[in-house]
Amino acid sequence: MSRTTRTRLRFGLGASAFLLAAGLTPAPAHADATTDYSIAVDPGAKGATIDDTMYGVFFEDINRAADGGLYAELVQNRSFEYSTADNGSYTPLTSWTVDGTAQVVNDGGRLNERNRNYLSLGAGSSVTNAGYNTGIRVEQGKRYDFSVWARAEGGTTLTVTLKDAAGTLATARQVAVKGGWAKYKATFTATRTSNRGRLAVAATDAAALDMVSLFPRDTYKNQPNGLRKDLAEKIAALHPGFVRFPGGCLVNTGSMQDYSEASGWQRKRSYQWKDTIGPVEERATNANFWGYNQSYGIGYYEYFRFSEDIGAMPLPVVPALVTGCGQNKATDDDALLKRHIQDTLDLIEFANGPATSKWGKVRAQMGHPKPFHLTHIEVGNEENLPKEFFARFQQFRAAIEAKYPDITVISNSGPDDSGTTFDTAWQLNRDAKVDMVDEHYYNNPQWFLQNNDRYDSYDRNGPKVFLGEYASQGNAWKNALSEAAFMTGLERNADVVKLASYAPLLANEDYVQWRPDLIWFNNRASWNSTNYEVQKLFMNNVGERVVPSKATTTPNVSGPITGAVGLSTWATSAAYDDVKVTAADGSTLLSDDFSGDASRWTHTGGGSWSIQDGQYVQTDAAAENTMVQAGDPSWHDYDLHVKATKKSGKEGFLVAFGVKDTGNYYWWNLGGWNNTQSAVEQAVDGGKGTLITKAGSIETGRAYDIDIKVRGRQVTLYLDGKEWGSFTDNKPAEPFRQVVTEDARTGDLIVKVVNAQDAAARTAIDLCGAKVADTARVTTLAADQGAVNTETDTPVTPVTSTFSGVGAKFTYTFPANSVTFLRIKQR
Repeated sequence: MSRTTRTRLRFGLGASAFLLAAGLTPAPAHADATTDYSIAVDPGAKGATIDDTMYGVFFEDINRAADGGLYAELVQNRSFEYSTADNGSYTPLTSWTVDGTAQVVNDGGRLNERNRNYLSLGAGSSVTNAGYNTGIRVEQGKRYDFSVWARAEGGTTLTVTLKDAAGTLATARQVAVKGGWAKYKATFTATRTSNRGRLAVAATDAAALDMVSLFPRDTYKNQPNGLRKDLAEKIAALHPGFVRFPGGCLVNTGSMQDYSEASGWQRKRSYQWKDTIGPVEERATNANFWGYNQSYGIGYYEYFRFSEDIGAMPLPVVPALVTGCGQNKATDDDALLKRHIQDTLDLIEFANGPATSKWGKVRAQMGHPKPFHLTHIEVGNEENLPKEFFARFQQFRAAIEAKYPDITVISNSGPDDSGTTFDTAWQLNRDAKVDMVDEHYYNNPQWFLQNNDRYDSYDRNGPKVFLGEYASQGNAWKNALSEAAFMTGLERNADVVKLASYAPLLANEDYVQWRPDLIWFNNRASWNSTNYEVQKLFMNNVGERVVPSKATTTPNVSGPITGAVGLSTWATSAAYDDVKVTAADGSTLLSDDFSGDASRWTHTGGGSWSIQDGQYVQTDAAAENTMVQAGDPSWHDYDLHVKATKKSGKEGFLVAFGVKDTGNYYWWNLGGWNNTQSAVEQAVDGGKGTLITKAGSIETGRAYDIDIKVRGRQVTLYLDGKEWGSFTDNKPAEPFRQVVTEDARTGDLIVKVVNAQDAAARTAIDLCGAKVADTARVTTLAADQGAVNTETDTPVTPVTSTFSGVGAKFTYTFPANSVTFLRIKQR
């Protein structure tokens, strides 16, 4: 008997029967803006145990999350290491201005071998640093610690000032420098507050400078080389069970070589832990995959220390020597593979070894003689080459398990929620009896509402799931609501889903590469996204076990897929021809061979379209989402044919159907993801979700015949006359979701309800005879679906209250567009 069947037998009631048993009758979704539901809870039944590490955070240095973010350093490019390898616009003096003479030098006079560049500052000259965002942020009365490594054989005096356009921000400090490289320090107390500060260093005589630094004294837990306090406190307030770090695409992209003379001091490397420990002035520098520089001021030691400080399990990710994130190349170098495997063993020793061991001693010298208690480690991240990845993963796993059998080694299933890569990876993981598999997906809110049951059918005896990255493609309240609805399914399946973390964690609003993000900030403030408030509510009210429960669902009316048709490209130039749309009865809805003009097409995207030699051509190979559309949004049950030829660029074709408007459509993305795979994606209110995906690429210059058959909600796709795939889009996007857990410490039942619709949900709750207090503590998040939290306005904020009238059976009305937690004391 399947688990689904057992569930049905246990509760024994369908939606209508639940309503009748509760004395309710189904109401239309918008009748008096209220819909009726019921929830039946069985406190005596046994549900899944929830680990205290269920929810955590994923920290990756994206959106300036580290330098210019969590790392409290206020000086940008403090070591003059910026390079065009990091970003095409960078120079070694990016963020600095020079008054007089100064040049960045890379020669034998450097501070140390791994810190390649330093500044040669001429006599009577000065350099000024602009910091991040609008400048260096200082607050009146607070202290700031300046330091610099300097060399001046003949001696010099450095004058260090903090200023903005209005004048000085602190009393200037003078530092006497003489002799070889040494570290010099000074302290400032800010005389007023400014967001536009500048740090200037002037020299009376010639000097060499490196590691020019300014830190606020007030860092998180006052740690040296510390973290920005407000950001660290927001992360700590989540009470995460784990911290996954450092990536992400930082881990599985770039060269796998080290930073050394032997490798030519490579500047585009994967994130390797040994680059990031020891004194900060001796740490390597590296290009960040997301388009800027990494100083490694925050390194593995700081990640471990922060995890410990907030009571979270550290969960590092190491390279598997197969690149992903569009690079998709396996490294075939056995010696290099063995070196990385040994590095991983050394990492475990660094974390857990005694202070007398080689790497435990390094940890102790950095200030932490006690172990960090590492229990989990992940090898690889989102590799698109599952067989190549898994062959290498198995070697890592064997070496780790041989020396450290208590360490859980985590694998992954690629970058998507489904498709050929996903299926192949999962089969390999199952066959090898891997302990845990990391899944990643970013989809639209509808997908999250539709897939609450995703893990209901997973094998209870197979590998456990680590949902290491997920988000619903936006920071509006509708996005957070859909994630909350999905999280009820994660908790219900806590016997399978052991770890889960939203991604990404941090975003500096002036340096954004990825949206959405959990916590937003600039140089003066930070604020919680709507998604953060959902994560915090769940993380702070987990419970130790699931209490089985069942709820009625929302009546769902679903007609056929309707919409016009469209053509588009993404970073590609392509030509389209012979477009024909034929109704199911054989009549022609649209036929265009582009022998005339393009008057039947409406250009709704970017790019540049024109008729050329009887083809409709998009010529801008850099433009993204260049949609043109034709036809009637009411069209349904039709066949679409188009001939397509890629002319140049990174990807392939985008052929759209079911086009309602610019934010709502389906498209067949052929040769997407840097021409590595093809997929059908559905856009809902601008956010896309993947319905079906397969590996594959599109050849430049070759004409392809593309056919799409739409019947009802069934779609079949053909490429060059052969069926490529099909899907049926008929899963209801259920807006009413719930889960119930028990807090063993307090004895509370925690009833967690998500109502992701514009109607309130009047709900009959049956606790099946449980003896409970007559009041509940209530926490509610509610707002319009489009609400977004900003620096100056936070419409989504938790509201706490008390509800009287709780009993074995009671009724509660959950507000429209809300997440509500009821804490009910059991007697």
